[in-house]
Amino acid sequence: MTGNYHVRFCMGVRGSDTPFDPNKWDRKCAYCGVTDTPLQVEHIHPKAKGGSNRISNLCLACEKCNFKKGTQDIEKFLSKKPDVLKKILSQAKRPLKDAAAVNSTRWALFNRLRMTGLPVSTGSGGLTKFNRTRLQLPKSHWLDAACVGKVEELKVLTSQPLLIKAAGHGTRQMCGTDRFGFPIRHRSKKQIHFGFQTGYIVGATVTAGKKVGSYVGRVLCRASGSFDIATTKGRIAGISHKYCKPIHKKDGYSYGF
Repeated sequence: MTGNYHVRFCMGVRGSDTPFDPNKWDRKCAYCGVTDTPLQVEHIHPKAKGGSNRISNLCLACEKCNFKKGTQDIEKFLSKKPDVLKKILSQAKRPLKDAAAVNSTRWALFNRLRMTGLPVSTGSGGLTKFNRTRLQLPKSHWLDAACVGKVEELKVLTSQPLLIKAAGHGTRQMCGTDRFGFPIRHRSKKQIHFGFQTGYIVGATVTAGKKVGSYVGRVLCRASGSFDIATTKGRIAGISHKYCKPIHKKDGYSYGF
């Protein structure tokens, strides 16, 4: 390969502009354990009473627990929950393993890349945020990825990025099993039925029967010719191959918005 190549190497912990890593607290409230709710960074020892912003003094809390604790000492707030108190104080001192792994390898990777002779530059979470703010772009993972490193200008051509996920090429299992683990049937070596293969993206317009409508999604093929289509709204079973038209052949990836 010839030509000029520019390698950008982003320094820091992925997914955060600060050293705080929510994975340390398993992305749940340290006080009540609630998940799947907006969480806030909470000072274990209240900042109003001299608590610092060090990682060892920060945890995650839901809004209800954060408001309820207020400026209380954690020992007083959790006086009736000694097990939770002990766990939080112990977990707060736990080192950030992921960040430590990045810190111990990033410069070795940087120096190895420089040995290629290609231009290599470094970036940071702060620089990414600066670029995004300067370009007046909203906060999102895909725009953050485009703002890494030295960015003079950025022309965004879409507001809906394409999501591509590695889905594999199926399974090598040659037979099914019953609930006791004994084989009950052998899989057919024939993978293509009526011109379709499981994993194709198809469009189906059904004009008769109970499944009248239009469907688009990943197809599950059967030798009988009765296919299932996995759409964004759920799985539609019993669609005849006669109504299906291939849109994208199986390539090991799934696509969506």
